[in-house]
Amino acid sequence: MIYLLTARKRQGNAFLAEPGPIQYLRLPDGATSYDPSHIVPVKTWVAEVRGLADGDQNPTSISPAGDVLFFVHGYNNDIAAAIGRTVDLETNLRAQGWRGVVVGFDWPSGNNVLNYIEDRQDASAVAGQLVSKGLKVLAEGQAAGCVTNVHLIGHSTGAYVILEAFAQAEKVGDLFKSDWRVGQVALIAGDISADSLRASAAWSQPMFRRVMRLTNYSNGSDAVLAVSNAKRLGVAPRAGRVGLPPDAPQKAVNVDCTAHFHGLTPPPDAGMAWCHGWHFNDPRFGLDLAMTLEGAIDRNAIPTRDAGPRGLVLNETGMRPAAMAAWGIKDASRAAPA
Repeated sequence: MIYLLTARKRQGNAFLAEPGPIQYLRLPDGATSYDPSHIVPVKTWVAEVRGLADGDQNPTSISPAGDVLFFVHGYNNDIAAAIGRTVDLETNLRAQGWRGVVVGFDWPSGNNVLNYIEDRQDASAVAGQLVSKGLKVLAEGQAAGCVTNVHLIGHSTGAYVILEAFAQAEKVGDLFKSDWRVGQVALIAGDISADSLRASAAWSQPMFRRVMRLTNYSNGSDAVLAVSNAKRLGVAPRAGRVGLPPDAPQKAVNVDCTAHFHGLTPPPDAGMAWCHGWHFNDPRFGLDLAMTLEGAIDRNAIPTRDAGPRGLVLNETGMRPAAMAAWGIKDASRAAPA
């Protein structure tokens, strides 16, 4: 099954590229689109996702139970692309030993690059939906004793949606006061200003207060982000291209994927967008992300990374420790005090 949240407006049997109320969806494997027949009641949807996550627990994850990863796609993604990338991400992670459920958050973004500005406005509009229908459900579950570990990953403008969601959560009284948290946040090809991740940046502070770790994956050869930067006359270098600022919070770490990307062979139908979205089917990236989400190995000791002159670099040789499943990680996480 494929599980999604959609923030697209419903009109009859169709979902449009405009913001609308959140719907919870369950799709059969192999689906490339959705319609109202895939809508599931929220309580049923939440119970199924948690049940799947907690029923296939990862012995190498520090979560006391299972893991759920919410994936927020970027601009210029239609429904088929949003579903496809959700499936590709979960397939890649599972191939690298991660167990968990990837849930797609499909927000209204078109399939035309000229819609960039309109999509950016829609991204801001749906961030509140991610709060009220996603993070609030998470907060209520944690308050009721749920220990399923929840993570977030944002691609391109999806990074903007995630940061804006945390910022908007600060304005919701019951969310602001409750003690909810997110495990890992990962940004890939993040189309946000690197300066927005400074320790002093007001916009990202709400996120850093709620997460255990932020991992920013950068690629200096991301031509799509070069175009995004040019739209701003070069005054706001993007985090997905140049990495984190020097004064990023201690919770943040950058992994430079540039050298790895230079060694990849583009598929026959690759266009400029491939340099911006190569991650989803890449085993090396998948392995690094899997161990990041598990949280058992320190960010500086994850074997798929080397120390470079400007920080951590994705390498080509590091592998998951062979005996990792026998370390007793899950037992230790359950025994640790809350």
